[in-house]
Amino acid sequence: MQQQRDSEKQVVIVGGGPSGLTAAYELITKHQIRPVVFEKLDKVGGIARTENYKGYYFDMGGHRFFTKSTEVNRFWQEVMGDDFLRRPRLSRIFYNNKFFHYPLKPFNALMGLGIFESFAIGSSYLRWQLFPYRNEETFEQWVTNRFGKRLFETFFKTYTEKVWGISTSELKAEWAAQRIKNLDLKSALISMFIKPNTKITTLIEEFDYPRRGPGMLWTIVKEKVEKMGGAVELNSDVVGIRREGNRITSVDVRCNGHRQTVPGTDFISSMPVTEFIKYLDPPPPKPVLDAAHHLKYRDFLTVCLVVNRDDLFPDNWIYIHDPRVQVGRIQNFKNWSPDMVPDLSKTSLGLEYFCNEGDELWTMADEDLVELGRQEIDRIGLANYDDVEDGVVFRVPKSYPVYDSEYRRHLATLREYIDSLQNFQTIGRNGLHRYNNQDHAMLTGMLAVRNMMLGEENNLWVVNAEQEYHEEIREKIDGEPQQVTEVVREVLSHVFTRLDPVAFGSSSGLVGGLILFAATMILVLKGGPVVGPHLELLSNFFVGYSVSLSGSLIGLVYGFLSGFLLGWFFAFLRNTSMFLHMALVQRRFELNALRNIFDYI
Repeated sequence: MQQQRDSEKQVVIVGGGPSGLTAAYELITKHQIRPVVFEKLDKVGGIARTENYKGYYFDMGGHRFFTKSTEVNRFWQEVMGDDFLRRPRLSRIFYNNKFFHYPLKPFNALMGLGIFESFAIGSSYLRWQLFPYRNEETFEQWVTNRFGKRLFETFFKTYTEKVWGISTSELKAEWAAQRIKNLDLKSALISMFIKPNTKITTLIEEFDYPRRGPGMLWTIVKEKVEKMGGAVELNSDVVGIRREGNRITSVDVRCNGHRQTVPGTDFISSMPVTEFIKYLDPPPPKPVLDAAHHLKYRDFLTVCLVVNRDDLFPDNWIYIHDPRVQVGRIQNFKNWSPDMVPDLSKTSLGLEYFCNEGDELWTMADEDLVELGRQEIDRIGLANYDDVEDGVVFRVPKSYPVYDSEYRRHLATLREYIDSLQNFQTIGRNGLHRYNNQDHAMLTGMLAVRNMMLGEENNLWVVNAEQEYHEEIREKIDGEPQQVTEVVREVLSHVFTRLDPVAFGSSSGLVGGLILFAATMILVLKGGPVVGPHLELLSNFFVGYSVSLSGSLIGLVYGFLSGFLLGWFFAFLRNTSMFLHMALVQRRFELNALRNIFDYI
């Protein structure tokens, strides 16, 4: 009976990006459901597409492939096979005509900034550690509390405002926290004492990448879906969504000037959630429409230049923190994969300009943008103006959901309404208005299919909200989980437990007093012409002490006081040093994780 109901499903998927195509692939390979996918562009991949110009391949944004999800990794390996390359990674910050390693390295930063600026940054760090912001509502407050105002203003303020187009005092802190949350401090501390049951293979220095960019992956997925009976319709823009009560019944699709209505039993969409609300017929209540109107996006365009030079710089990409130019980031696609260029004697660059759809940059003529790119690449000295022999422009609307001061309230309104629709699920970065990476978008597609076909109730809105996310893959190795758990508990309870100074001092004092009392009494009972001449030397420090019956009682008091002070001081030093050590480890992990803030813009 269930199989019969499944076979009657007509699944419509709006959007041929990572989330939509993943959902289509899962439906047809695991559940034998043949969906139809509508993609408004002339190629699949969405924000993760790859453009082609005269044989040069341009990745829209630069997409490293890594994930903690075994399902996503299996998907990539299954689809790409030998065309999935392991690539070295290098990215730097260009600031004040100098290159700085990213993540920042102390010696490199010191040499680049100079001793006085480095001292100012260090002083600022100490000031904000002592007197931090009490509330961390904004991105500026979040970073300042961890790294100081001076470092924030030097390396992060200008670039972040260039990317988002709003002040860092307005950008919400949870955007940063989403990238740097749940730091695995416990594992770091434990690993100093025991060998854990996982090994961490870091992807900081290298990453996986399709031979001709991410679009190569999604083109193969499209072909596989079509080969198994599904449909992926390009140049097909969904411009209307019809509903009856809380059920979607059909979508209106415009293709090559023609408009058709496509019915379905179940619907999955990765289109921007604001457009979904706008296209509903009949429209939803006014508060829902108002909320959709107030959600904002940030757009960008890539000026792709072909440079008649075989080697410009070794980086995959460079962050441009230079206020003299408008470009925000520069990709060197040959360093992502040699197959991205048809001629290895030349280099292809992608100059990324962050803007808003309809503003001066967005509406500038392509030839003027190429000219701007040539001038700016020459101005900062990464390539000569005359070496640029060709160029093209690609625009990517609605690339980044904006986390402004009001977005959370408006998104909650949309979420409540969308969750009331019985046969509809919204997925992906723009479908959920959440700054997800490619693998998170894919996970929402997978979970949406499981909700639809298996009756599960996965909450798609919290993918990349509750899950840990670091640049590492944890691979299981030998070791019993229960055994390691016991070791972990033992380490945490005995190594990192705080010593109570009063209790430890009292214990030390009691032991010290009893030792001195016992030593004195033994010598008194032993007797002799001269009783305890060596112990008697303590009278030089302990006034009134002597090796006698009364002296033993005085020694008990002195021993207790001395032992208490030594014990209290030891506990204080031990707690302080442990706190500082843990704080340093925490800061090191936060610094390493800080790369996530910019790496996936």
